[in-house]
Amino acid sequence: MVNIPEYFAGKTVLISGATGFMGKVLLEKLLRSCPEVKSVFVLVRSKAGQSPQARIADMINCKLFERLQDEQPGFSEKITAVSSDLIRPGLDLSEEDQSVLADRVNIVFHCAATIRFNEPLKDAMQLNVLATQKMLALAHRMKHLEVFLHVSTAYANCDRELIEEVVYTPPVDYRRLIDSLDWMDDELVSALTPKLIGERPNTYTFTKALAEYMVQQEAGDLNVAIVRPSIVGASWKEPFPGWIDNFNGPSGIFIAVSIDRNRIIVFIDL
Repeated sequence: MVNIPEYFAGKTVLISGATGFMGKVLLEKLLRSCPEVKSVFVLVRSKAGQSPQARIADMINCKLFERLQDEQPGFSEKITAVSSDLIRPGLDLSEEDQSVLADRVNIVFHCAATIRFNEPLKDAMQLNVLATQKMLALAHRMKHLEVFLHVSTAYANCDRELIEEVVYTPPVDYRRLIDSLDWMDDELVSALTPKLIGERPNTYTFTKALAEYMVQQEAGDLNVAIVRPSIVGASWKEPFPGWIDNFNGPSGIFIAVSIDRNRIIVFIDL
């Protein structure tokens, strides 16, 4: 058995969703704790006039990466931003990038997803199911792939009283749903959404459950791992306590309570 840094030594990693909260943390932790990792490709789309390379350059200049910068000043040389759009055919990858990824990648972390609970079903399917399907198709072309890791959620099966470490068969065939959404207009999809998601509270948990099942069905001979994070909050210790880049989940509640408490204290002091 080897430890984690030893396993990643000399390996090439591909990360989707690297500009999201969990993707950033994963990228920083991987580079800092596994200094011998060979290289990391990150799939990034252009946004607001910024190229993928510019977005990654801005991201790694944030406070999250300061400790890594101090310990490994040249870490950015290991990161390659690959222009990609997960909702477009073939992930919108150039033929050259497809070939490079197919030849070099050893480990895939698929973190990209929409986490909006009120996302229209068509959009949630595009980002959480179809994008995952495209990532799997790319993984099947990788000649030296060792593992495909898909990030799901602990709430994918929140309609069940007991949730075990198994992939559950969803009530809707994802293939038929994908085909149906192609011809349905938005009004019809909106009307059918409550019936489709059943006892699940939103399209997020519904599509994440479909994605898990799709990964199981289409993985073939790939080594696949599915992880189900629960509520994600600020960092505990690493790279420093309390880092957060959004107000989602409990962090927003804690911040709101703190602000209200400060207001109350100020009011009493007056």
